[in-house]
Amino acid sequence: MISFDVYATIVIACLTLLLGRIVVAKIPLLDRFTIPSPVAGGLIIAFTILILKTVFDFEIKFDTALQTPLMLMFFATIGLNANFKSLLSGGLSLLIFLVVVIIFLLIQSGVGIGLAKALGIDPLMGLLAGSVTLAGGHGTGAAWGEVFSKEYGFTNATEIAMACATFGLVLGGLVGGPVARMLLRKRQMTLDTTIMGKDQDKEASDNITAFEQPRASRRITSNALLETITMILISITLGTIISDALNGTKFALPTFVCVLFVGVIINNVLSLISDQIIFERSVSIVGNVSLSLFLAMALMSLKLWELKSLAIPMLIILTVQAIIMALYAVFITYNAMGRGLDGAVFAAGHCGFGLGATPTAIANMQAVTERFGPSTKAFLVVPMVGAFFIDIVNAIVIKLYLMTPLFPQVASAAVGG
Repeated sequence: MISFDVYATIVIACLTLLLGRIVVAKIPLLDRFTIPSPVAGGLIIAFTILILKTVFDFEIKFDTALQTPLMLMFFATIGLNANFKSLLSGGLSLLIFLVVVIIFLLIQSGVGIGLAKALGIDPLMGLLAGSVTLAGGHGTGAAWGEVFSKEYGFTNATEIAMACATFGLVLGGLVGGPVARMLLRKRQMTLDTTIMGKDQDKEASDNITAFEQPRASRRITSNALLETITMILISITLGTIISDALNGTKFALPTFVCVLFVGVIINNVLSLISDQIIFERSVSIVGNVSLSLFLAMALMSLKLWELKSLAIPMLIILTVQAIIMALYAVFITYNAMGRGLDGAVFAAGHCGFGLGATPTAIANMQAVTERFGPSTKAFLVVPMVGAFFIDIVNAIVIKLYLMTPLFPQVASAAVGG
């Protein structure tokens, strides 16, 4: 086994991003289906490590100490770009998308439980292969896995949760792009080659929002970048303090949600003083860099051989979940969010955090908007729902299912307690 320290890991993550860009550019199929560069590069590294582990019993270990800070930096930038005035202007879209997401959470967990019962396995495993890990991600999966093991006697719940979340993260990055391209194929909405080519190297228009076109150039100053980094670090610090204070209470929230919320507060308080304090161009650069590095690091460090621990029934459930997510995005999300480009970007984003995580959703949306054009509405609403509302609603959905007669062990545990 060879272990890379934190510095070597970040270097490899940067090289992984460059590899992904080259691969997507050189393989027309990947470009055509708008596969995000971090996903392409990260999976290549992950599968290479899988081959080394399987064939030569040689393991590579990365120091991912920076992975969580990078994720928190990204969510801080989301918050720093969330203005209440803009949010209110898209309030109806936010409400509609939230309803769409809630309905799918109920479907997702119901499908997992139903398939688990049909396949003769513990319905708790089906719930783990539902919204617990697919919409909740690794953090929610780990938390509920521990509960399932300690309180309900479901052995290896945490390991299964991590495998399901990993599988979902991969699928979330692979499904969104093709879904959006299929929806837009007949509309011929591809940007002109001059826009995608030379103009991408020029200064970005003020009409381009922070995350829609990550490769567009943005003119910034060192002072603006320093101010942005300061606000991001303040958001992370205060968000972490708030999350620690809420931990163990009924109001407990993931750290990244608290960080995003602090960023929103900072943005809107400072906007009362001046519209020039939040320099969106520098925020977008830091956000896009941290997002890309986070995804590359998360994917390249996947231990794909752990997926072998999933039984065939679990693979069946997860595969069906991916298909249902794609169908729901095409027939429900797309139509509910206004069809056209906006609807397609919403669909791609929904696939991203419906199967994987909010950063995956943003990467999917970026891949679509870079190719087909901007969607301000989607980039305003999806991060707010995927990063903030989804965890709150998902916790309620999970608890509602656990209260049903489908889980007698839960009732027994409650009586025994």
